[in-house]
Amino acid sequence: MERRTFIKSATLTGLGITAFGLLGAKENPFYANLKVNEQRILTRINELAKFGRDNNNRGYRVAYTQGDIDGRTWFMQLMKNAGLHPTIDSAGNIIGKRNGKNPSLKPIAFGSHIDMVPDGGNYDGTLGSISALEVIEVLNEQKVLTAHPLEVLIFANEEGGLIGSRAMVGQLTPEGLQQLSQSGVMMAAGIKAIGGNPDDIQGAIRKKGDLHAFLELHIEQGGILENENLPIGVVEGIVGILDCEVTIEGFANHAGTTPMKLRKDALLAASKLVIAVNEVINGVPGSQVGTVGKIQAQPGAYNVVPGNVTLGLEIRDLSWDKIEQLLSKIEQRAAQIANETKTKIMFIREASFSKPALTAPYLQKKINNCAATLGLKTKVMPSGAGHDSQQIAAIAPVGMIFVPSVGGVSHSPNEFTKASDMTNGANVLLQTILSIDRE
Repeated sequence: MERRTFIKSATLTGLGITAFGLLGAKENPFYANLKVNEQRILTRINELAKFGRDNNNRGYRVAYTQGDIDGRTWFMQLMKNAGLHPTIDSAGNIIGKRNGKNPSLKPIAFGSHIDMVPDGGNYDGTLGSISALEVIEVLNEQKVLTAHPLEVLIFANEEGGLIGSRAMVGQLTPEGLQQLSQSGVMMAAGIKAIGGNPDDIQGAIRKKGDLHAFLELHIEQGGILENENLPIGVVEGIVGILDCEVTIEGFANHAGTTPMKLRKDALLAASKLVIAVNEVINGVPGSQVGTVGKIQAQPGAYNVVPGNVTLGLEIRDLSWDKIEQLLSKIEQRAAQIANETKTKIMFIREASFSKPALTAPYLQKKINNCAATLGLKTKVMPSGAGHDSQQIAAIAPVGMIFVPSVGGVSHSPNEFTKASDMTNGANVLLQTILSIDRE
């Protein structure tokens, strides 16, 4: 080898660049030692939390509100400062792009959302969004140019039904645009308010293969990681969700003059059904969950036997077949209860169901390996909550990283994740992106 060639090769190797792209962590200590800035992440979490406070100083950065608009403006300025040149697509999603060495390669995308539920917390979605930007900051500071282009995706209105990510995969219907959002405006009007174009919603669609991969860092929103003292969750999939409105018809009658044996008490039947749901769900091995989260009794008077009750039933699992089997068993129990109580029980499926979305096994492996390289123990686990990743899984391989939620609390002002755990998650995200880039 000529001396000039050797010097050039040695210099590139020192920077972590070879003929095959970035070196692996084991071969290249420089990239293995890249770390995020914990204080910058924490400062930005706290800064974003200032946007969208209500009159009682509670978090109200609900999609399409002024707080959401102001928070998005602030975030886009940070993206501009980092050289990402952000744009807003037709659905209101914020997209920031960073060039790669090889423009023919498909982008590696990562991000989350910054809208919240009413009276929500400061970490749900926010951590993944700010950590995605932090990855760009670190790469800029260390003058690292990846082979693949990179995209930071900040999805619009995740909390109101994954609206931005649904639009990106072509699943936001004209009917969906006319639905009322949590902020009180129609989806179409809300999208327009944040800079989107609902009249050209098809313009937001990304085709299958447009992205090389998508990664999302998120708080767990449950207590499993904290209870098992584990810093990182490797998400194997996002559960499917089936909602049913259950109506129980009895006969409303005078509570004082109707003997117990002659009653057709809809609320009694509903109570038995709630217990039956719990028994069915717990009677099958697995991590499935079932919830009756709504109950309305009519006419709702002390002295009237309830004649009609409406229940809200939800079942979640990684297997849609299992969800169907559980619902079938619940319907069988309902038929027995209806016969015993002389009532009629009907199930109506809601249109807003979500099919399970499995993460890519090779991305699970990369996340796990990168965490191990950082000395972090992991747990492979399902996500019981919905995320934008489950929509993006229709067009690209997806991977999700979980970090612990203190007390398992989320969608609450008491939602909290320790700074050290956020840093661990962001470092795993950074190293996983670099690992994907070496493919």
